[in-house]
Amino acid sequence: MTDSSPPILRINALTKTFDDFTALHGINLNVRDGEFLAIVGPSGSGKTTLIRILVGMDEPSDGAVWLRGTRIDVVPANKRPTCMVFQSLALFPHRSVGQNIEFPLKLRGVAPAERKARALELLDTLRLPRDYYSKRIQQCSGGEKQRVALARALAFDPEILFFDEPLSALDYRLRKTLEKELKDLHRRTGKTFIYITHSLEEAMVMSDRIAIMKAGRFEQIAPAEEIYARPVSKFVAEFMGEVNFFDLVKGAAPGVALSAAASAALAGQTGTLTIRPESLRKLTAEGVADLSFEGIVTAEYLLGSRIQYRMTLATGQEMIVEVLRENAVEGGIGAALRVGCDLSAAHLIAEAADAAA
Repeated sequence: MTDSSPPILRINALTKTFDDFTALHGINLNVRDGEFLAIVGPSGSGKTTLIRILVGMDEPSDGAVWLRGTRIDVVPANKRPTCMVFQSLALFPHRSVGQNIEFPLKLRGVAPAERKARALELLDTLRLPRDYYSKRIQQCSGGEKQRVALARALAFDPEILFFDEPLSALDYRLRKTLEKELKDLHRRTGKTFIYITHSLEEAMVMSDRIAIMKAGRFEQIAPAEEIYARPVSKFVAEFMGEVNFFDLVKGAAPGVALSAAASAALAGQTGTLTIRPESLRKLTAEGVADLSFEGIVTAEYLLGSRIQYRMTLATGQEMIVEVLRENAVEGGIGAALRVGCDLSAAHLIAEAADAAA
């Protein structure tokens, strides 16, 4: 689907209030056909409220939800062409894998032979052996249960699959495996996936776009790379990972030495300058960069192939630097460190800087 094509799902001015608390503040969102959209945000940001409205478990206080041009927020959940994969999976523990997968088809009156054929087809799709059809759910591993839940969700060929943090209870290695399998499943099926998670890492690995929520509103909706490199607010910048902030007031920032070219480019501008730790490189005494910083290393952390340093500038401000192990700082903690980056590696958030407030 191109950006100009009609969206498969359109959320228009959606509001949800609980007594005197507003959980969603008139939010708008268009979801593309075949897109993998991840919705992330801290606890209490409105993610769960939104997903419950989208799947029909709650009603909005105001606004509307449209699926392919048909309003669905007024349609009962069991009449919508959508399906939900819950965090708890909600599988029937005393039934077989096949019976679990066939359950939504049975509710729709599909004949037994057709149900079984569809279940076996989905076992193939989810890369589970066909003899699992008769296996009890209680005999399945955590990863196998996840695949069965996905197969059941796909059983009646829904327009959209919704996911409510389905991987959160799994161990790290299994989560990483299933992240890749979900992304591959999305590619193979061409379905529209809307995935709620508190894990930014999950969202970045799997999704086409990320929608970041804060206090019942969308802060930014864009591909992960764009949000990471060009956040619209300090909240988004911090949510997307570690970052260094510098208050820029009329083209100058305490603790930041600017080259002539950088000074000219930033002249008169005020806002928050953001620099990711991995964008910085060590500079020699004679080295030059558009933006450079000098300080003392106060802590170091080994991150596998990389080392992260915390350094304190002469202004007292702390900043984080991340380099490859072969570029480790000689002397470690207590050593003088000079780092820099190109202006293109920095991003200016158009918000009033604290120093200008």
